[in-house]
Amino acid sequence: MDRILPLKDIKIIEVKSEIAAGTRGASLGIDALKVASLDLESDYFANYDSEEVENVNDILFDGFEHPHAKFIDGVYTMESRVCDKVYETLNGGDFPLVLAGDHSTAAGTICGIKKAYPDKRLGVIWIDAHADLHTPYTTPSGNMHGMPLAMVGGIDNMDCKINDPKPETVELWEKIKNVGIEEPKINLSDLVFISARDLESPEEFLLKKYGITNITTDEVRAQGVDKTASQALDLLKDCDIVYVSFDVDSMDSGISVGTGTPVPHGLTVEEAKALNTALIKEPKVVCWEMVEVNPTLDTENRMAENAFEILEATTKILENS
Repeated sequence: MDRILPLKDIKIIEVKSEIAAGTRGASLGIDALKVASLDLESDYFANYDSEEVENVNDILFDGFEHPHAKFIDGVYTMESRVCDKVYETLNGGDFPLVLAGDHSTAAGTICGIKKAYPDKRLGVIWIDAHADLHTPYTTPSGNMHGMPLAMVGGIDNMDCKINDPKPETVELWEKIKNVGIEEPKINLSDLVFISARDLESPEEFLLKKYGITNITTDEVRAQGVDKTASQALDLLKDCDIVYVSFDVDSMDSGISVGTGTPVPHGLTVEEAKALNTALIKEPKVVCWEMVEVNPTLDTENRMAENAFEILEATTKILENS
């Protein structure tokens, strides 16, 4: 079946940002993927146009002024820049394949999709060990890579409030929620998690409140990858378009050493590869993203090599669909 929105070419968007992560090094993940491609004797990165989004990682040396939303000023800048680049790519008729550092900038990706298609209902498949639904009012760490879905859902989750962010923080948070277009980009009910297993109580509250499905690792294994992909897509059947976000920490901590927040009992490399290649066949998918490879935590670059195999396999299916 042809794509719902025919897109001419694949365009790689590189986002080497790590300001929202709790562990340093994710900005190096894209270069680690390129090294992995060479080690695996692949010419992948020579085959596609690529564009890098300018980052603001230098602010990491300045300390942070917003304890409940660390580096939120820089995060706002990055969300805006990523939004614009994804919008330009889609508006130009190309398929954005986003390779990013920390997961916070996925909010910018979603903002860009919604800016390009403001009248279309957007569904999100979030393959991740974490729910990333915190806000400055609920976060235990202040790390904003745990907040992108709250950003695009336009929520504060005051029911679970434990923090009192500074007025300056709140002002920037309101601006972030309105990047791209001045309204929520998704309904949280149009969100499906796969393999999320490190959730905190404010996030579990939101899953229950909005009826969000989390397909667990055990469920993936019990029913198989193809049925899992079908289930996720069926849950979003009323959506016009779909975005797939793949965080490498969705894989088991025994595999995903080279990522900032590894969690046990995740997917295997083969399961992750089969899942992403199954999902990318869906004609409604208009953007795919991979995040959180951190080679500073993995001296042999194994994470990047595993991630690159998933990237290459997914792209090949996309090319032929």
